[in-house]
Amino acid sequence: MKNQIKKAMQHNQIIDIMYIAKNDAITKRRIKLIKIAGDSVQAYCFTRHDKRTFKIDNILAVYPVISKASGLNA
Repeated sequence: MKNQIKKAMQHNQIIDIMYIAKNDAITKRRIKLIKIAGDSVQAYCFTRHDKRTFKIDNILAVYPVISKASGLNA
């Protein structure tokens, strides 16, 4: 998991994560990584519109956000 997070940070990529919160609820968050510090990451959370700290051990899955190119018609 940590390698996926490092790769996303190196590429300045926005990611979706599945995360176990303190109350054991599983949440989906869209984040922009700011820094990795030990066993946690600091990121801007688009869900909460604020900077948050996430424990890496509580991140269940990481998905890159792929934006569609504008101006293309299907």
